[in-house]
Amino acid sequence: MSRKNSAGKAGGPADYLAGLSSSGPSQRQLRVGEEVRRVLAELFARTAFRDPELSDVTITVTEVRLAPDFRHATVFVTRLGRSDVASLLPALKRVAPWLRTQMAHTLRLRTVPELHFQADTALDTAMHVDTLLRLPEVKRDLDRDADEAEED
Repeated sequence: MSRKNSAGKAGGPADYLAGLSSSGPSQRQLRVGEEVRRVLAELFARTAFRDPELSDVTITVTEVRLAPDFRHATVFVTRLGRSDVASLLPALKRVAPWLRTQMAHTLRLRTVPELHFQADTALDTAMHVDTLLRLPEVKRDLDRDADEAEED
């Protein structure tokens, strides 16, 4: 049986893994997600991984979204100043069980969530939108729209 959101459409597995529901994440999901993010950030900062792809790589955990049952966590990662984090996703998938074990030692949860890594492209998208908004043609159109709004 599938769950349906308020629009009547069934939410897919990606929505479920991302912790999205029709009403949004609960306060507990947000709180535990932030704690998982903090623990993972500490692990990435102080751990030298045996995997050659992850040695000498600085990874930033930007967000963690928990599923409603807290069994799965989507971890958004990035490398600040670089856009090649997608190539590291297979290596992160390989070390996910070890990271989960390390998290179990720190977190006080009944079940430690299974980690699913995803590249965070929000910063790249924001920089692209900022670049577009600074174009002369766009500035001209925005100024014209602002002048028309003042006249009304």
